[in-house]
Amino acid sequence: MKANKIPLIAREQKKLYTWFLVIAVLLFAAATVFTQFNPLSLLANGEAFWSFLTEDFFPPALPAGEKIPGILSSVVVTLALAMSSTAIAAVFAFLVSLFGSEKISPFPKFAKVVRGFATFLRNIPALVWAFILFSSLGIGTGVGFVALCITSFAFMVRAFVETMEDVSQDCIESLSAVGATFPQRVSQAILPSCLSGFLSWFLYCIEVNIRASTIVGMVGAAVWA
Repeated sequence: MKANKIPLIAREQKKLYTWFLVIAVLLFAAATVFTQFNPLSLLANGEAFWSFLTEDFFPPALPAGEKIPGILSSVVVTLALAMSSTAIAAVFAFLVSLFGSEKISPFPKFAKVVRGFATFLRNIPALVWAFILFSSLGIGTGVGFVALCITSFAFMVRAFVETMEDVSQDCIESLSAVGATFPQRVSQAILPSCLSGFLSWFLYCIEVNIRASTIVGMVGAAVWA
């Protein structure tokens, strides 16, 4: 007797994934034709790329000994810029996100405006903000700090709002039923339930800003010796 095979994925879902893969391949083929890009040229002309990796990139050429302290100080500035901007942005993002969640905000109709404003700020990269700000603030770490604060603030507002949306509505309604004020609902329902999520997004944002702080350094956000 032939044993029946148990499919790991439902047949309808498997068809959906197959069609998605086919459409992705067709779109890639159409994009290569439209842009006149030949993926095989990477293999045919890859000698310069591999020679760069093996001869110039690995191992890295370290500078003279007198330049190492300057590089280390710049690394410290980069880390300090990322952590300080994220910390400041997290405080303001938490306060604003309380008004961006319809469950918590005392003005539920205003919540969509807060989320839309945060989305608008988040879609502008930190490098673009640096280019916008350096004309008024000048070249220096101040430009990078403000640019990272804006992007971090917008990102964490959206992240904190989504985290608060997962809080059980029963807990908030129970506190409201007994006459809890807005600060009491935040301290008794939001913080205990969302603190771990807030910390996770905060640490992730620090990681992103360490990379972004090196990018905004191209417009003078980082101090190099």
